[in-house]
Amino acid sequence: MKTRVSSKGQVVLPAELRELDRIEIGQEFDIERIDRGQYRLVRLDPPPNQGVVDWLLSCPEKDFFVPIESESTDNL
Repeated sequence: MKTRVSSKGQVVLPAELRELDRIEIGQEFDIERIDRGQYRLVRLDPPPNQGVVDWLLSCPEKDFFVPIESESTDNL
C-alpha cells in the first residue's frame, strides 16, 4: 500500500488500514528506525482508565446515574 510524506513531515495511514485496525483520531504510535529506509510503526496502548471521565460524565445523559443524598465531605 502506498502513501506519501506531506510538506509537514506527516505520513497518512490509508483509510483501509485505519478501518481494519480501528485506528482513531489521537491514538499514539511509536516509530522505530530499523535500517536505512525501513521503519516500524507500533500503536501504543492507551493509559489505563483513559476515557473513564468522559464515560462517567455521559452517564447522566444515559440515565445510568441516579443521585443519592449523602453527607458533605467538606469536613474530611
